[in-house]
Amino acid sequence: MRLKRALPALLTLLVTSGLQALGGLEARSAPRRVGVWLTNSPSPLYYDPARIDRAVAELADAGFNTLYPNVWSRGTTFHRSRWAPMEPALAQANPNLDPICRLTEAAHRRGLKVIPWFEYGLMEPAQAAVVSQNPDWVLQKRDGSSEVQMHGKPMVWLNPAHPGVRERFIGLIGEIVQRCGVDGIQLDDHFAWPVELGYDRFSRALFLKDTGREPPDDPTDRAWMTWRRHQLSGLLRELREALKQRGQGSPYVSLSPGPFRFAYNHWLQDWEIWALGGLIEELVVQNYAYSVQGFAKDLQQPALVKANSWGIPVEIGLLAGFGGRTTPIPTLSEKVRLAADRGHGVIYFYWEGLWGIHAGPEGGEARQQGLRQLHNSLFPDPYPRAGTSAASPGR
Repeated sequence: MRLKRALPALLTLLVTSGLQALGGLEARSAPRRVGVWLTNSPSPLYYDPARIDRAVAELADAGFNTLYPNVWSRGTTFHRSRWAPMEPALAQANPNLDPICRLTEAAHRRGLKVIPWFEYGLMEPAQAAVVSQNPDWVLQKRDGSSEVQMHGKPMVWLNPAHPGVRERFIGLIGEIVQRCGVDGIQLDDHFAWPVELGYDRFSRALFLKDTGREPPDDPTDRAWMTWRRHQLSGLLRELREALKQRGQGSPYVSLSPGPFRFAYNHWLQDWEIWALGGLIEELVVQNYAYSVQGFAKDLQQPALVKANSWGIPVEIGLLAGFGGRTTPIPTLSEKVRLAADRGHGVIYFYWEGLWGIHAGPEGGEARQQGLRQLHNSLFPDPYPRAGTSAASPGR
């Protein structure tokens, strides 16, 4: 009798485990990403159409199959938008260029995918016009302040629960998807609700309406954290529905968060639930550990290990070079092999750190050749490349 009563639970467990295994097998057997984040800072890439075309040709030649160009940064965007001002340097250099569309056209001619990256998410410079014009959109700390120091600069976070914020955020993403014919969009660790925020008048009133009580003084109170995470998840769900309604089919949403515990406890990003709930189609977990040993250790974080069974592609974001930090090719190759051995693709941060202005003492030509050989050995490309030709190395 005990066995009989236990059979339904056992069958459920077996079916669930089987589906997870199949999902993981499907994700691992699919072509893995070899991608790179591209941005204007610091880089002259976005301001010269010939430079954009050459960069895409070089990346295709080196075995890359996906590009993640930054389209939303520091309160500005890289095209004319009804929702935000154009990035000042682009407006001065070439306001008609539209670098994201130019890059997408060049990439598609060579069989590469393009997934624009909305880097700043819900974060805005404290002095941005949208902040001064809409003070009720801004999240606050318990003491009534709103500024958060990020990268040495004062920033604020817009409230993901506010209808005005949601309309603007979805509008910013929707106009790029419609105009450039991209293959998806990417959010990262700035698509978040910092745990110390949420004591503004709008959030307090909404929490009181939903729960019948005031927010607790402790920002790490579990019920209070859960309510705010649900608001962030609600915006992600609303974004996906809006993209579908605009005729974009099933929107491909990539997420590039930090390690799960930090993302969950500090940013209120529950990326495990988002993945299992079908709200994201790709997970790119940032792993910027400098040493190979630290990198390998971070690959073993429990949520990342579990993610292989979730049925979506799981890639690793790793540092190629930025500022004074350029990862030598032997170290970079070892990290890429570690990720590939665990079934992950790789996304490099960032373009100029590959063989550009942050190529380091190895030089651009040696780094380009080294990465081409590495990719050819680890990630054979199953897709035919239209119009790919060897591009001259160097910048």
